[in-house]
Amino acid sequence: MLGKFIVFEGGEGSGKTTQIKLLQQKLETAGFSVLTTREPGGTNCPIAEKIRQLLKDPTNKEMKPAAEFFLFLASRNQHVEQIVKPAVSAGQIVISDRYFGSSFAYQHFGRGLFDLQTMKNINALAINGAVPDLTILLDIEPTSGLTRVESGANRNNLKDDRFDAEQLEFHEKVRNGYLTLAKTEPNWQVFDANQPPEKLHEQIWAQVQKML
Repeated sequence: MLGKFIVFEGGEGSGKTTQIKLLQQKLETAGFSVLTTREPGGTNCPIAEKIRQLLKDPTNKEMKPAAEFFLFLASRNQHVEQIVKPAVSAGQIVISDRYFGSSFAYQHFGRGLFDLQTMKNINALAINGAVPDLTILLDIEPTSGLTRVESGANRNNLKDDRFDAEQLEFHEKVRNGYLTLAKTEPNWQVFDANQPPEKLHEQIWAQVQKML
């Protein structure tokens, strides 16, 4: 049996980590084999993880938008070919914290890079057909999300992450970009991330059951 590929998208502080953990537990309890991973980088994918370090490093302030995008694509291709595709082919459910939706939201809508169709065409080369069966967008106002990040006990200071440290205007563009994508991209579902975690998890689980 072929597996499934589920992606969680959302701005900073939207609660992706919590919801991924809850969904993983639910799926494993139901008898599924689950692999959780992330972008940039990836579980058991050291090459992609090294690229992640470059992208996240707050000292890399001179990184150009196009260079940033191409680094994401390099990490993504390695991640997809080495980890995601083999796991799905083996019958596992792969859950990724971010995927190409983040590139479109952050680099195109946030940074104004290229036109969207150009980004989609280039990204298609990197993913080589690995389209998610379900993309879960956790929507939250940037001010609320960034407050969560700043107050989170297990999160680094905002200044320790190049993306967290961006101005509020940037994060608002990212959010609007995500909502625009959700209207046109296949298999996207939007959820209100302001809800209590358990209630949000129940809504996500109901959608995952439909997909399964």
